[in-house]
Amino acid sequence: MPLAPKMRTMREPLMETGELAERGSDPSLAILDCRFDLTRPVWGAAAYAQAHIPGAVYAHLDRDLSSPVTRMSGRHPLPDRMRLAQNLSQWGIDASVDVVVYDQNTGAIAARAWWLLRWLGHARVALLNGGLGAWTAAGLPLRSGTETRAPRHFIPGEPLEAALDTVEVRQRLDAAAIQLVDARAPERFLGRNEPIDSVAGHIPGAENHPFNDNLDTHGRFLAPDDLRRRWLSTLGGRDPALLVSMCGSGVTACHNLVALRAAGLPGGRLYAGSWSEWIRDPSRPVVLSCAS
Repeated sequence: MPLAPKMRTMREPLMETGELAERGSDPSLAILDCRFDLTRPVWGAAAYAQAHIPGAVYAHLDRDLSSPVTRMSGRHPLPDRMRLAQNLSQWGIDASVDVVVYDQNTGAIAARAWWLLRWLGHARVALLNGGLGAWTAAGLPLRSGTETRAPRHFIPGEPLEAALDTVEVRQRLDAAAIQLVDARAPERFLGRNEPIDSVAGHIPGAENHPFNDNLDTHGRFLAPDDLRRRWLSTLGGRDPALLVSMCGSGVTACHNLVALRAAGLPGGRLYAGSWSEWIRDPSRPVVLSCAS
C-alpha cells in the first residue's frame, strides 16, 4: 500500500528558494508575484509577463493590494477586506493553501502582501527570501506569459496583524503609548531628500529604522540573530507590541514587521496611512532635520 503524502509545515515568515523549488506544481501552494515600481506602475505586470516563477499569478500594488487614493488618504490605503478576499479567491487561495509572495529581490513590495494575508487571518504565508533575484541566481526555471489558478473560496478570519489610523497614532504618540518607527531611508526621514511626497521630514517622536537595514548586500534578510540584535537596539528595551511601523505609504513599513517576526520579536502594528497620509492635514506637526 502506498504511503500517504507527508504533511508539509509552512515555515514563516521567510521561505528559501530551494524550499519553493521542491514544492514544484503543488496545487496546495499559491505564488504571488508582487513586483512593482512606484515611478513606473506598469513595469511590474510587464516584467511578470516576460518572466516569472512558474505557477505565479500577478498581484498589482495599486490595483489589488490597495484601495483607491482619496483626498485625505495616503498613497496606498488598505484594500477593502472583502474585495481583497475576492482577489485571493480568484488567485486560487483559501484556508488550506500555503502562499509564497515575492518581488524582484528585497521583499519591499511583497511584504505588503504578506501583511495583508495575515491581516485577513491567513497564517500560512511566507516571503521568498531574496525574491526573483535569488531564484534566477540559483539557475531555477522561469516562465513567460500570464497564469491563473482554479478559483477557491477565501473566507476572511480574525486578523493576525493590526493597523492604526492617523487619529490613533497621534493620540497614542501624545500619550507616549507607542513607539513609532519609520522604515524610509535616512535622507527622506531627515527631510534632506524627498522624491515622492509633497512635504519632507518625519513625524515628531518617530525613530528611523530603514528597511534596508534588515538586508544583506544581496537583498536577502539577515540571519535571525543579526536581525534580533539590530531590532533590540532600535526597541531600546521596549516591548515589541508597542512598536508601530510606518514609511511613506504603508508598504515598506510591512518589511520591518516581517523582519521583527523573523527575529522572534512579533507583535508590532502598522500605521497604514503613514507619512503620505499624515501630511494631508497641514495642521499636523512635522520635524525637518535637513542640516548636513
